This record gives sequence, structure tokens and C-alpha cells, in this order.
Amino acid sequence: MFCYQCEQTAKGEGCTKLGVCGKEPEVAALQDLLIYALKGLSVVAVEARKVGITDRDVNVFTCEATFSTLTNVDFDAERFSPMLEKCVKLREGLKEKIKAKGGRSQFSEEAANFVPAKTIEDMVKQGEKVGIKQDPESNPDIHALKWTLVIGLKGVAAYADHAQILGKEDDSVYAFVQEGLASTLRTDLGLNDWVGLVLKCGEANLKAMEILDAANTEAYGHPVPTKVPLGAKKGKAILVSGHDLKDLEMILKQTEGKGIYVYTHGEMLPCHGYPGLKKYDHLYGHYGTAWQNQAKEFAEFPGAILMTTNCIQRPRDSYKDNIFTTGLVGWPGVRHIADKDFSPVIEKALSLPGFQADANGRSVMVGFARNAVMGVAGKMIEAVKAGAIKHFFLVAGCDGAKPGRNYYTEFVEKVPKDSVVLTLACGKFRFFDKDLGDIGGIPRLLDIGQCNDAYSAIQIALALSKAFGVGVNDLPLSMILSWYEQKAVAILLTLFYLGIKNIRLGPSLPAFITPNVLKVLVDNFNIMPISTPDADLKAILG
Repeated sequence: MFCYQCEQTAKGEGCTKLGVCGKEPEVAALQDLLIYALKGLSVVAVEARKVGITDRDVNVFTCEATFSTLTNVDFDAERFSPMLEKCVKLREGLKEKIKAKGGRSQFSEEAANFVPAKTIEDMVKQGEKVGIKQDPESNPDIHALKWTLVIGLKGVAAYADHAQILGKEDDSVYAFVQEGLASTLRTDLGLNDWVGLVLKCGEANLKAMEILDAANTEAYGHPVPTKVPLGAKKGKAILVSGHDLKDLEMILKQTEGKGIYVYTHGEMLPCHGYPGLKKYDHLYGHYGTAWQNQAKEFAEFPGAILMTTNCIQRPRDSYKDNIFTTGLVGWPGVRHIADKDFSPVIEKALSLPGFQADANGRSVMVGFARNAVMGVAGKMIEAVKAGAIKHFFLVAGCDGAKPGRNYYTEFVEKVPKDSVVLTLACGKFRFFDKDLGDIGGIPRLLDIGQCNDAYSAIQIALALSKAFGVGVNDLPLSMILSWYEQKAVAILLTLFYLGIKNIRLGPSLPAFITPNVLKVLVDNFNIMPISTPDADLKAILG
């Protein structure tokens, strides 16, 4: 195997024997094979569009299947066989539709004619021949950009899939996911072409986040500032982790009147700010962090745990029986709920002890998405003009278990008291419970939401730049980002597409970036690695 799509990849170079995340080599090979098959499907889909054919089943499947290869989503080898078979079935059906319209239905690309083997073992062998190291591209910089594109497309696909679950789709996103995947089979593109495609991936991700934002807010309302307890209520309990708001809503509906409290975990914390979700009295609080103590938290949780998307390392045997997955998530030995009937989760919760007494703990504030922040924008602008607020810091991104992430805690603790910290995604769990106080009634720590709520952060930045009559890069705003997996890569590409400069990124730089590609990013965007909180604050503030 060879996988370098996440920040924690072995030795900062690539996992070759076993994924740091727990991914087995067989699963890595099957994921490589699925991406290869999706490239072939995409070649045909691009051709279909030329003759006016847009197949929604193909579009939705392309994103679902691409999403399934993200870090920590699907570790179950048995689930890749039906996806590969469906990929080929959709591809061949699309060829017939093209032929009927008089278009080109014969393809020279091997991926467009790929046939999966009959057994998992033989599929694994096929996958071992089409991975990153087997890519025939000899130019290391083009190779790096090609796989940067694939990794970014995985993030775009994830956001597009979340949006379509709530009924929001945009064909331009589907079209680019397919264009991008198909392009990786081409040999006639130069370095500048690949740079252009990578930036276009950022553009597509901006649209994907926009439609996901619309999906979330139309379904559940715009988030409002909300206090969320970090304690517990006496009674039975279910913990919902991941990202999927729809699954949380469904389990809240199915547990009404059953004496079960529903808690959130990780990226589900922002759900408490949505009016359509916070209306449920038994949605009580938030349990645990994101990564630092995850195994301990899950082992000690006295109820059932539902995983909706990638936000956990491979679960340990000690608490496997209490975990259920839904959507694309899958692990060997963990029960999967495919039909959204969460009765087994409810039954498990009722059979477990739950919390034996109320545990009153601290609380945190959520719900500072763009609508809430825009509501106090005038007050914020006046505070800047009066000198009460001198700087904004966006400290955001992914969390992870690798050492070095304490940088973000220390950075926030050392931010001057005349500054405001905006945050989003699971990286905030390094400091989300810090009491930074306020500036004239404006909290100094504003939780914007999930990773996809980078869209809200972008809209806030654009609104501030308009109010002050300057470009985003001229605002008293600094971006200090952490990354772990592929959605973070897609967001970073969006920031590049928007021309945003001077981003500090850590804990380490991506292994899939070559020195020459990094130089292009430095020359054009002045991206830089984090160093120490003191040194970085001094460089930013002078």
C-alpha cells in the first residue's frame, strides 16, 4: 500500500504497511481501485455531457463513492465490491445512452473499460496495480498536482454528498468532480494546466460549501448563539458523532418520548445552534473532544454511539459493540444501519446504564455562523474603528492525534486581549472551552461551526473587506490553519482560488507537495508553515 492523503501519514512521507489511521493494506488497495474505476466512469460521464446527457444516478454515485475513500470513512473491505460493480454497471449504461445519441461510446482509456475481479482477494491485486506509486506520470511536480487534485476532489465530493442528502445539488459541482477525475488519465496536460485544475477544484468546493450551507440553513434555520453544556443528564444516552445533520435529526425524532438524552460529539457540536435541531428537549449537550482522548471517551460513554461520517479512528474492540454506523461509514465488526431505522441504536442505549446522575460541568457557546456575526457587524466595525478590536485571527481546521497540535491551544491563549478569535471545524477542540472574555459585549472566541462552515468564514471576511473598502488580504485578519484530511485540502484550495494570502498551515505540510509546487504556492500566496506561537504572533502583529 501507499497512502499519503492525511497529515498524520507515516514519517511525513506515506503509509506503506498499515495506515496510521488503522487502514489495512487490503482496504487501501480497494480504495485505490475504486478511485481508478471512478476515473473511468468520469471519462464516460464527461463524454455524455458533450451530447447533452446528464445522469443524476451517475453524479450522485460518483460523489458518494469518492467520499467513501476519505480518511476514516470506510474500513470494511466487503463494502467495496458492490460499489465497484455498481460503478461499472453505471458506466456501461451511460455508454449505451451515448451510443443512442450518436456520441463516442468506445474508449481507449483502460479505466473506462475496467472489469472488477470476482473475488475480494483478486480485486485487492487489481488495486495494487493502480495506486499512487503505480501512476505512470514521470514528472514529479505534475504527479504531485495530479494527486493534490484527487485528494481535493475527495473533499468536494464529501460536501456535495452532504448537500444532496438534504436535497441540494448543483450540476457544476458534479461536472467538475467528473472532469477532474477524468483529467488524471490524460497525458497531454502541462504544469500550468494542472495548477489551473487544482485552483478550479477550489472553485468547485466553494460552490459545494455554498449549497451545503443553503441545505443546512433551509432545513434547520440559521444558527443562533447557544450555550451548550459539557456535562450530562441522569438517564439513558446516545452519542452522535460525525457531520451529518440529517442523521441527527432522524435519531432525535426516533428517540422522542423514550427517556433517552442525545449528546453530540466532535463536529456535531455546532448542531446545537440550529433552531430546527435545538428545539428537541432531549438534545442535551456535548460529550468529549475530537481526537485527543477519543478512545477513552468512547470506552467510558455509558450509552450507544452512532457514527455518521468520518470523525474517529478505527474503533477499538473494547467499545465496538456499542457503536453503530450509518451512511457511508463502515468498519469490520461494527453494525451498519443502512435504512435509517435506528431502532437497534435505541435498543442498545436502553440496555446500557446511561448516566447515573446529573454531571454539571462547564459550557461553551456555539452558533456564530455568518448570520449571527453579520448581525453584530456594525458593532464590530465600530470597535475596530475605535481601536477596541485591533486584529482578527481565524484559528481553524482539523484536529488529530499527532503531537504538535498543542500549538493551536497555546496560540489562542497568547492572542492579545484586543483581538477576536474566529474558529471552526474540529481543530477548535484544542481550545473551545477557553474563557477569553469579550470586547464590548462581543465574545472574543466565536465558534462559526463545522469544517464546511468555512463558507461562513469566507462570507464574514468578504463582508468586512467591503465595509472597510479593502481587499481581504489587507484586513487585520490572519489565518492560522490546521489540516488532517481531504476536506481541509479542498478548503485550502478554495482559499487559493479566492486569492487569499499569508496563510499559516500546520502541524506539518502535506507529503504530496513537492518542493517546486510548494515554491509556486509560496510565490503566489505566501503560504507558510507554523513555527511557534510566540514567533508567529510577533511576525503577524509586529
